[in-house]
Amino acid sequence: MILEFRKSSYSAQDVNCVEVAPIPTDLRKTRHAGNDAECVEVADLPCGAAIRDSKHPGAGHLPFPTTEWTGFLSAALSR
Repeated sequence: MILEFRKSSYSAQDVNCVEVAPIPTDLRKTRHAGNDAECVEVADLPCGAAIRDSKHPGAGHLPFPTTEWTGFLSAALSR
């Protein structure tokens, strides 16, 4: 997944501003979740991963850089 950043519609043509990228749309549930299970969903990002609560998808997502995501997975899988 490649993030596509864009300027806000409130920005003037040649003005420096903060750019935004859309929320990941390819969030997926774990293979261990049932069909109707409420769980954490994850999306791959070019620089790590993003997660969200499947019960509250409109509440947004939480991005993690690659180093933090890799550390989390290592710790979770070692249990």
